[in-house]
Amino acid sequence: MKRERERQSRDKRTEPNDGEDAVKVESRYVRIIEAVFRRYWKKGAAEFTVERDELEEVCEELNIKRPKNLGDVIYTFRYRRSLPRSILATQPADRGWLILGDGDARYRFRLNKLTHIRPTNGLLVRKIPDSTPEIISRYALTDEQALLAKMRYNRLVDVFLGITAYSLQNHLRTKVPNYGQIEIDELYVGLDSRGAQYIVPVQAKGGTDVLGAIQSIQDITFCQTEARYRDCIPRAVSAQFLADDTIALFETTFDGNEVSIVGERHYQLTESEAINGADLKAYRAPEPK
Repeated sequence: MKRERERQSRDKRTEPNDGEDAVKVESRYVRIIEAVFRRYWKKGAAEFTVERDELEEVCEELNIKRPKNLGDVIYTFRYRRSLPRSILATQPADRGWLILGDGDARYRFRLNKLTHIRPTNGLLVRKIPDSTPEIISRYALTDEQALLAKMRYNRLVDVFLGITAYSLQNHLRTKVPNYGQIEIDELYVGLDSRGAQYIVPVQAKGGTDVLGAIQSIQDITFCQTEARYRDCIPRAVSAQFLADDTIALFETTFDGNEVSIVGERHYQLTESEAINGADLKAYRAPEPK
């Protein structure tokens, strides 16, 4: 299926350029983020906080056009683009910069061990009979929509986590205390054989987009602070389309400081006839310890 590369969520739109080409817009964004970073960074610094109003201040200082949506500058370097080389050059070898929420109109630059979640090359690909309705495959509008739909119709959250899970809400936009506005791509609730209940936030990426540790931080923080889920066990899932529509799934955790990858599996949705005895024998192998 040919998938469109556009992202259509309300808070994921690129800055309107009023005739200005994308290269010029990106160049402005680079100058703004570099100027804000230089205000606070000193050698050895591991984190610092920036006010949203400062983005506007540096536009005046640099005499450059102020973006209509200042938040899009931050969003761009959180999810769409790498930070400028001048900022990356300040990172130590074992850590990278994240731009976290820090309350209303505040952002926190912080060095973390894990900044992006990337698939492991050579991991066993497990074939799953494809239960996606053909009409869904035909009309899905974006990579992200297609991926979320395939996970839902094939119960991949259940298969991956070993629980029974149900989709509760798509594209949940909410506010987390002391963090700020967030969006969760899809939220599941579930239970296991003991009767324990779970809350499962899912982040999904397709095309050239890369999974980020920031999304895991905000998703897990939401699950831990939202009163209605206080008795549920949070288990965050990240999903990525790979070549041949293989789906990489990750379970992540956040200890209040660092994000860690708990588990990773790769699945390929296929016709049941394409799954042979050799495949099924390979799947019987015990999990590595």
